[in-house]
Amino acid sequence: MLEILAPKEQGEVLVEGKVAAMTIKKISILGGYGRAGNKDPVDRVDLAMGDVLSIVGPTGSGKTALINDIGLFASENTPSRRRILINDVVPSNEFLDDPSKNPIALITQHTSFLSDLPVHKFLDIHARIRHSERPGSVVDDTLEFANQLTGEPIIVDSAMTELSGGQSRALLIADAVIIGNSPIILLDEIENAGINRTKALELLRKYEKIFVFVTHDPHIALLSGYRIVMKNGAMQDVITTGAEERRVAETIDRIDKVIVNLREKIRGGDRLTEEELRVIMELASLVSI
Repeated sequence: MLEILAPKEQGEVLVEGKVAAMTIKKISILGGYGRAGNKDPVDRVDLAMGDVLSIVGPTGSGKTALINDIGLFASENTPSRRRILINDVVPSNEFLDDPSKNPIALITQHTSFLSDLPVHKFLDIHARIRHSERPGSVVDDTLEFANQLTGEPIIVDSAMTELSGGQSRALLIADAVIIGNSPIILLDEIENAGINRTKALELLRKYEKIFVFVTHDPHIALLSGYRIVMKNGAMQDVITTGAEERRVAETIDRIDKVIVNLREKIRGGDRLTEEELRVIMELASLVSI
């Protein structure tokens, strides 16, 4: 877990002239105002390490604005006038001023790279910047993680600028989790990147981090512990995923596997038949068509 520095005005402890480290235990979103100037119906959302949250709502409802509030450690200085706290205190300005101390990684839908370095070199440099004691090993772990998310294996000698959208997003997620070791990871609509969503959620849950997804995908939403519902720029509700919805998620998972199977066949140049689809759906324990 990343160690961060507590801001002095919040009662930091000095040890041999240095600021004592503080372990992130939770992040809090304090309500602000929606697009019409009305106060957020949701006053506060607290997330502890290990929590998975989804942000849902129609296009234009304010999902991206909320995730940006989190990523910018909003302090009534964004249009929503929300506030973000870490361990119930105002985050240090160092988080934004010094990327190496920022506990949040934001993976957006835009993954254009300015660097044309080979993939392995790019990751190796990042690992060394992060003062990793085993850069070669973490680079290998990062590539293995990324290749489990994308159907197109990443060639380590390829330039970063040559990666597909799905490969880029998979690599950035793996990099944030393993090399960056960010305790709080924000992911904006990963379902649009050709990533294996089921595998991604399985892998991410193995890490004791806070994951926040902006999503339209019911599978991701129902496998999250909670979801914030956005409307007109405001946080309208927080829904806890219950036992019935988890059962629904299991069926959606089987449907998702059918779609993934069909997608792979299309990619492979195969033709599909109604009988083949019927068999696939029956094997997935879905109602026959």
